[in-house]
Amino acid sequence: QLQASGGGLVRPGGSLRLSCAASADIGSTIYMGWYRQAPEKQREMVATITSGGSTNYADSVKGRFTISRDNAKNTVYLQMNSLKPEDTAVYYCKADTILRTYWGQGTQVTVSS
Repeated sequence: QLQASGGGLVRPGGSLRLSCAASADIGSTIYMGWYRQAPEKQREMVATITSGGSTNYADSVKGRFTISRDNAKNTVYLQMNSLKPEDTAVYYCKADTILRTYWGQGTQVTVSS
């Protein structure tokens, strides 16, 4: 019901754009966001966005990452610039509706020279 894409291998300083499309059957999403989990670490919030466009970012990505959404397509994007090795993780998208929370399958982002 959430399909994420866009991960890959990139050199430090490079950019990637993640996309996550929510299927129509989950209904209107209130919050959409991106979380990440590095090996042996807990999952952490990266960025979230409301249906009205209000955003929230983890301090570690402020100024480098930009979250956006297309409400008509029920799709959320994460533009990641100036990537660092510490950004390496599996990135998960999340969508909150009135009834429940949905998680995507995760997409690997590896930042390495």
